[in-house]
Amino acid sequence: MTLEILTSDSLLPARHGFFTRKGGASSGVFAGLNCGQGSSDLAEVVKINRARVAEAMQVTPDNLVSVHQVHSADAITVTGPLANKPKADAMVTATPGMALAILTADCQPVLFADAKAGVVGAAHAGWRGAMDGVLEATLEAMEGLGAARKNIHAVIGPSISQASYEVGPDFVDGFAAQDPDNMRFFINGDGDKYMFDLPGYGLQRLRDAGVGQAEWTRHCTYQDPDRFFSYRRTTHAGEADYGRLISVIRL
Repeated sequence: MTLEILTSDSLLPARHGFFTRKGGASSGVFAGLNCGQGSSDLAEVVKINRARVAEAMQVTPDNLVSVHQVHSADAITVTGPLANKPKADAMVTATPGMALAILTADCQPVLFADAKAGVVGAAHAGWRGAMDGVLEATLEAMEGLGAARKNIHAVIGPSISQASYEVGPDFVDGFAAQDPDNMRFFINGDGDKYMFDLPGYGLQRLRDAGVGQAEWTRHCTYQDPDRFFSYRRTTHAGEADYGRLISVIRL
C-alpha cells in the first residue's frame, strides 16, 4: 500500500506532509505507518517506516529529525542532524534539506512556513503544550531565524475533534483560570463532563499570536481508525499500546 500524505496549499512551496497510518510495515495494533520509536512496536519495523517517510520527503533518514516530546513549551533550532534527541516539543530551521518531524496520536501536529524568509517549523501541541505556549515559542524561534509573523502560515493537522474529546470539570477550571474567554472552547457533555475543542483552541492561539494564516485540516484522529492512530481510542478499547502518526516539513 502506498503512503497517504495530506498537504495544504498554504504551506507551499515548502515540502511537507501530514502522513496517515496507511502504507507502513507495522502490524497488529500498530498496523500501518507507525513512526513512534517510543512505542513497543518492533524497532526495525519503525525504522523501515521512518525510512519510507524520509524517502517521500526526499531526505536521508538522518535528516528526518525529531525530538523527545514531553508536552513542554520548548522549541529548538535545527541546523543539522541531531545525534541525541533533546527534550522539546517544537523545532524550527532555515537549513535546506532538514526535515522536521513531529509525532502525534490525538495531539495537534502543527506545521509552519514563512516562504518569504525561507524558515519552517513544526510543533507538537497537546492541551498542555498549547496552554503553556509551545505555538508562540515556535513563532519566536522562527523570528530568530528571520521570519515575520505576518508572513507565517500555520496548519494544524489531524487531531482529536471536540465531538470526541470529553474532559472533566477540573480540566475546564484550569482553562477558565488562565482566561475566562477559554470557555468558548467547551460545550456541555454528559453529566458534569464537557467536550473540548482542541483544534479551535490552537487556531485561536495562533491567530492571537499574529500569524498571517492559520487553518486546521479538519481530520479527527479518533473518528477515523482506518487512517489515524488515536491514544484516546486505544485507551477506550483497552489496547496495550498505539501507533504514532508523523507530520513533516522541510525547505
